[in-house]
Amino acid sequence: MTSKTDEITREYLNSILITPRYLDGDLPDLSVSLFGRTYQTPIMTAALSHLHNVCDDGMVEFAKGAKEAGALHFVGMGEDSELERIIDTGADTVKIIKPHENDDEVFRRIRHAVSHGAVAVGMDIDHAISHAGQYDNVFGLPMRPKTTKQLREYVKAAGVPFVVKGVLSAQDAEKAVEAGASAIIVSHHHGIMDCMVPPLMVLPEIVKAVDHQLTIFVDCGMENGMDVFKALALGADAVGVGRALMEPLKHGSRGVTEKIEQMNAELRTVMARTGALAIKEIDPSVLRFLNF
Repeated sequence: MTSKTDEITREYLNSILITPRYLDGDLPDLSVSLFGRTYQTPIMTAALSHLHNVCDDGMVEFAKGAKEAGALHFVGMGEDSELERIIDTGADTVKIIKPHENDDEVFRRIRHAVSHGAVAVGMDIDHAISHAGQYDNVFGLPMRPKTTKQLREYVKAAGVPFVVKGVLSAQDAEKAVEAGASAIIVSHHHGIMDCMVPPLMVLPEIVKAVDHQLTIFVDCGMENGMDVFKALALGADAVGVGRALMEPLKHGSRGVTEKIEQMNAELRTVMARTGALAIKEIDPSVLRFLNF
């Protein structure tokens, strides 16, 4: 089901146009360095959960697909045993934890993820309030909004890079920096609220606010390599893809790998046609914006 926010996001993505620059171009290198590790692509898997309805052992297959594509992998909710099997695939995995009311549960999940080899952990800060205007309850687990002070405590406890997911304002980005986070994910959680600003619309403001003090990821509505290019041009360091990988996931890990490789080819094409030989060379001045 597509939300109004998702529709607005798609319209905004389509409103960003590209100016080609052909002379002195060549095929680019797509590799990126994230959390001190090198990946073959800036395309990451989004922090999804409960993919058993897509294919057998969907969460593990999702991780395998990311590993085969040389991509950083994110995972959302799930049982401890499932996370262990995901990490056992060898995929570099970032565990995103819900904002549980019980802080002891947050710390327990941080310790579990780190002890089993997660390369980073983080928190999904936008899942604290329900659509009914109450504190959220996710699969029977009560949630609560978190403070900057609490985030700082989670960062300290983690001992590995900490990611704040659900940032959609310069103010929250600045607070993530204050808390000592290593990265943020600019995301509206596929329209967790109607009429939310598209991530790419606010991304330049967030990039300016954090001033290179942390890594910036972005997700929501990324369907192809052109979308990824636009996000990178506007200041993202890497881009999460979720829903666009669901149909391919029906074919298992290979489907995920093939879809990421297809998006890589699309990204490589637009980079070559705009003169960018590496991810860091993508030039935002090639973008033009329709009235939106």
